[in-house]
Amino acid sequence: MEPIWAVGLMTGTVLDGNIDVAMLKTDGERVEEFGPYVLAPYPDWIRRLLEETLAQARIWNFEGPEPAIFSQAEEALTRAQSEAVKELVESNGMTMADIGVVGFHGQTVLHRAPQKDRLGQTRQLGDGELMRSILGTKVAYDFRSADMRAGGQGAPLAAAYHTALLRGAGAAGEAAILNLGGVANVTWWDGEGDFVAFDTGPANAPLNDFIKSHGLGEMDRDGALGRAGKVDEARLERLLQHPYLTAPYPKSLDRFDFGASMADGLSPEDGAATLSAFTAGAVGKALDLLPRRPTKVVVSGGGRHNPTIMSMLRSRAGVEPIFAEDLGWRGDAVEAECFAFLAVRVLRGLPISFPGTTGVPAPMRGGRLAQ
Repeated sequence: MEPIWAVGLMTGTVLDGNIDVAMLKTDGERVEEFGPYVLAPYPDWIRRLLEETLAQARIWNFEGPEPAIFSQAEEALTRAQSEAVKELVESNGMTMADIGVVGFHGQTVLHRAPQKDRLGQTRQLGDGELMRSILGTKVAYDFRSADMRAGGQGAPLAAAYHTALLRGAGAAGEAAILNLGGVANVTWWDGEGDFVAFDTGPANAPLNDFIKSHGLGEMDRDGALGRAGKVDEARLERLLQHPYLTAPYPKSLDRFDFGASMADGLSPEDGAATLSAFTAGAVGKALDLLPRRPTKVVVSGGGRHNPTIMSMLRSRAGVEPIFAEDLGWRGDAVEAECFAFLAVRVLRGLPISFPGTTGVPAPMRGGRLAQ
């Protein structure tokens, strides 16, 4: 197949109020060209709606009928994201007819990893058929459900794209990609046919929630609070005993599996420092699980904007963090690009999850296609 232009969409569980929209020219195996990328802000009313939706999803917890707010939020976010796609495409001198497929991840509202005695469950809000009718182009969506029905973790799904990026950069074995979103995940590739990926622990979500709870804004901007604070080392040592951190992969997390309550009772500065140190310490434990421990990690996602976390990766995870931009990538765009890449794989019938990433028995196709 010749490479085609695809658009990828991502809105993370950290709810920063933005829709990540990225264009990519790809055949689903390699990247031919990085297209334009934008952060398109949600209207405030949709952001508030999504915050309430996440709160109701936790109460629901996959028990009984879905909350009524789900359908309201699903239509609102689908229409907003469709408009963001159209705007990006048209503002760059193209039309939707130039786009082969849109990868629509949707908004994760709840994710429950599988256990020995039960399958996992996941719910992403996003109406692929509605988006197709608005945009008039093919839309790949619902990327995780089939994987979970087959016994997989449903996450992380970025490994195929991360591996393509590493291959394009000529990196192998010694390097890995670390994405610091609401949750952190790592992908490691041996340079040949083997790669693994899993969620390492929390990244921005508990820290952002902690900052918000103190009325100090949306995040620890520039890592200033964490840098001014003192890590509660005794508490950190206890937190790092959490069994998830040493459990074998494949494994995945919900955004709320590790919460802001880890810093209860600490000052804003000390809490931010301790939560940042926990993110870095959890990454260190994750790297210990890999087939070969990398000496450096290429960091993407919003967490790389926090110098305190980046510094702590060096001091507490024992690894050299490299900005995605140092390899010519766009660190804020990687997740959206990933779903453009995966959409083309869905279109081609190629696998999107693997035994070493989600734990499915064999490489597995996934996603639904509205066409």
